[in-house]
Amino acid sequence: MKSMLLSIGGIYCFALAVFHVFFWKLFRWRQDLHRLTATNRAIMQILNLRLIYVFIIFGVMSLVFREDLLGTSIGRFIVIAISLFWFGRAIEQVIFFGLRRPISVAFFVTFLVGCTIFALPIFI
Repeated sequence: MKSMLLSIGGIYCFALAVFHVFFWKLFRWRQDLHRLTATNRAIMQILNLRLIYVFIIFGVMSLVFREDLLGTSIGRFIVIAISLFWFGRAIEQVIFFGLRRPISVAFFVTFLVGCTIFALPIFI
């Protein structure tokens, strides 16, 4: 069960990586980012690319190193850190976007699901 949850978490992280790949198109960054300074435009895109990388690393670790993540102190620490990453993202959703629109609620729930997927193998 715990190992299966980490596999689901890996797929979850890959899905978020793919979602971030489409940010340029989904959020019309080609047009909208031109309103920012060159520095802020670069920072936005670099941060997004680094998030894609982090999500891929989370996904690979969750799929390839399940037993290490569950069976070692450093592994459990990493799983808890990933869970807290998604919990923090859920809280940031509320702080920066609120919960007035259905899409914001959907993202909030999505990030809580990510938190739960990674927390359960540690606490069950």
